[in-house]
Amino acid sequence: MAFLLLASTISWTVGKHTCMGRVVNVALFADAADCGMAKASALMEDDGQHHCCDDEHITIIGQDDLKLVWNDFEPLSLSVVYTTWGTNVADQFVGLPAQRVKLPKYPPPKIPKDLVILYEVLLI
Repeated sequence: MAFLLLASTISWTVGKHTCMGRVVNVALFADAADCGMAKASALMEDDGQHHCCDDEHITIIGQDDLKLVWNDFEPLSLSVVYTTWGTNVADQFVGLPAQRVKLPKYPPPKIPKDLVILYEVLLI
């Protein structure tokens, strides 16, 4: 439940960089790194316009209106919560008496032949 609450309240951002129609880099929560076309065009003293590259950002906004108000709970449900919590805490400090389980004595079955030696199936 905690993971589901965390995942639904966080805003997710996915950055994607494409070059010539192919996805070059994808990043979660950040901008995707470029393919290096800007550095190559700077070295070639090009005009600096890159028509082959494209950056795309997808943002999913999380919930911001989570408020827990104690007035919404009914007194009966709160008493059940407090009672359960109290019994769990009390049970941690109370030790149970050790009980011995008595089992009838049962002799193991007798093996008429040693099958491992008989069939020569030995573990090496």
